[in-house]
Amino acid sequence: MKTALRTCPLCETSCGLRLTLDDAGSVLRVEGDRDDPFSKGFLCPKGAALGRLDEDPDRLARPMVRVDGQLRPASWEEAFAEVHRGLGGIMAEHGRDAVALYFGNPTFHTMAGFLYRQPLTQTLGSRNVYSASTVDQMPKHVASGLMFGDPMAVAVPDLDRTGYMLILGANPVESNGSLCVAPDFKGRLRALQERGGKVVVVDPRRTRTAELADEHLFIRPGTDAYLLFGMVHTLLAEGLTSVDMEVTGLDELRVLARDFTPEAVEAACGVPAATTVRLAREVAAAPSACVYARIGTCTAEFGSTAQWLVDVINALTGNLDRAGGVMFAKTAGLEIFRSGQPFATGAWHSRVRGLPEVLGEFPVATMADEIETPGEGQIRALVTVGGNPALSAPNAPRLARALAGLDFMVCVDPYLNETTRHANVILPPPRILQSPHFDFLVQIIMVRNYARFSPPVLPLGEDQFSEAAILAKLLLILSGQGPDVGAEVCEEMLLGQILAAVPELREGLDGADGTERILDALLRLGSYGLSLEAMRRAPHGLDLGPLQPRLEEILCTASGKVDLAPAVLAADVPRLLERMRDPAPETVLIGRRHLRSNNSWMHNVPSLVGGSNRCTLQIHPQDVARFGLGDRARVRSAAGEVEVSVEATETIMPGVVSLPHGWGHQDSGQAVARRNAGVNANALTDELVVDPVSGNAVFNGVPVRVLPV
Repeated sequence: MKTALRTCPLCETSCGLRLTLDDAGSVLRVEGDRDDPFSKGFLCPKGAALGRLDEDPDRLARPMVRVDGQLRPASWEEAFAEVHRGLGGIMAEHGRDAVALYFGNPTFHTMAGFLYRQPLTQTLGSRNVYSASTVDQMPKHVASGLMFGDPMAVAVPDLDRTGYMLILGANPVESNGSLCVAPDFKGRLRALQERGGKVVVVDPRRTRTAELADEHLFIRPGTDAYLLFGMVHTLLAEGLTSVDMEVTGLDELRVLARDFTPEAVEAACGVPAATTVRLAREVAAAPSACVYARIGTCTAEFGSTAQWLVDVINALTGNLDRAGGVMFAKTAGLEIFRSGQPFATGAWHSRVRGLPEVLGEFPVATMADEIETPGEGQIRALVTVGGNPALSAPNAPRLARALAGLDFMVCVDPYLNETTRHANVILPPPRILQSPHFDFLVQIIMVRNYARFSPPVLPLGEDQFSEAAILAKLLLILSGQGPDVGAEVCEEMLLGQILAAVPELREGLDGADGTERILDALLRLGSYGLSLEAMRRAPHGLDLGPLQPRLEEILCTASGKVDLAPAVLAADVPRLLERMRDPAPETVLIGRRHLRSNNSWMHNVPSLVGGSNRCTLQIHPQDVARFGLGDRARVRSAAGEVEVSVEATETIMPGVVSLPHGWGHQDSGQAVARRNAGVNANALTDELVVDPVSGNAVFNGVPVRVLPV
């Protein structure tokens, strides 16, 4: 038997694992790495199932190429030649905007996904770039970019030192933290309480996080911005502010908050005015406090406004960039994702709906428009990397139909799923344990500075390409160099760009391949002066210390100050105020997160399906009686309709129903997922309704009708 240390790549939490493998390379046991200074042995059910996921018999081992309408196994040479033929022909005839890119959630958790995303985008030169960010987290990046100048300046709770935590629309006990990396979030919240602190959760469901909290408040889905504005109004009206940094927009903020009195917002959000006032006072009075909001607030019509107000409250109470408040992590490597230029959106707009570009991409909510609508710039070909938008996008059935009508489609993916079934070529990356791992982007959202490198546990087979080599070959094809140029040419090009100012570093670089040498270069150029060898000498990970104040270091607004009232966000406040006066829908839909699931790609492991991880409609017993429901219900929205099993529970507020995200596997090539298909909640979400500031899809607060079967 063999023991190997590994970072779990299945979610943002980056837990250290200890694997036991047999001589054939099969995983016998997965344990938490107790010597990891960050995760300290914590292990969730997803991490425990890493071996089964890695060895899934439904994973593709060879490329697939469509021949006479059917996907068939092919050699890598045949597959890349077909990619060259298909993409090259479309670009030659229709231009580069006719080819679109889509990057899925897993690309944030692989080295190659991070290193090649921007080079692929720049090389293609198409305006049609999309990603999972606009079904998840774009409002946070927009709010951070407008307030601090840097969209990657994501302020995370200093969880281990705070004395008060207000959580809105997040369930970190089950998600393990999202845009807030904290292994054993549950244990850290309990430690907060044991040192005399308080945890308050605001959520339409009494989640596992809410059950652990000192206080749980129900709120109408999609109305978090009203509660937060009510708190801002209170802080300003009662003089409870303690701003200890240079800011601009404070006077404008007072005007914007004027009409959002706690009494006015009560009718909209359902939180009593006295409670709103008390929350504001508690955050202001706590020795240290942090406000944290996540997917429930991001995937709402006013997601960017809510994320802005979260950090406005943190700033007004003196808890921005201070120990125990919210802070900015420092990564181990060179932060090549920071431009140092003030953030702006709308450099170009989408062809059909005129939606602004954000971070160089369009909202996935308009991808179907761009595929279906004829004219110059119409999407005729698509390259997806690690994504399943046929399930994850709003009004996913429409997008799935649009994908079927593309002239050509290439997917880098290990599975035949609801998206890749439409592909002309599927290029499967190797198993997880055959790939190196280092978290580049995830380090910017850690609650403690930390880094860990995991070399491959198992070697590549003779007929396998690494994920980096696959993406490098795609880049070379898109650049016009053809399918026969070796991936190492691309690796050397990327390395040359990184070392442009210090070419003398190249000779001393370490690494088994180009990807590892790039990592070595980024580590050497980073703030800590590390190297790949230093990471190898610390196989359990390196503790780089608690978060330190660094706002001054990353702030890059045009004024050089924190902007409390960015013009783009201020311009949307009148719409928020107008919507506050509209009658609330009778019933609305929200999503939910399961501990044993992450989007759509973990439903093919038997141990992760079943029990509480089921696709059911959670609904309050009062609503079950009101709608005359039996064991199943029909849920209907403006976009579509599903039939689903009913799960009556008092953990959800009346007038709200919940479906989990990522199900609906009727068209999957994954046997276990197909047997546990469930229904796709995104048959109900409307692609025409987005947060206009960020373009993020709206998955929470969707008006629905619930009918008996």
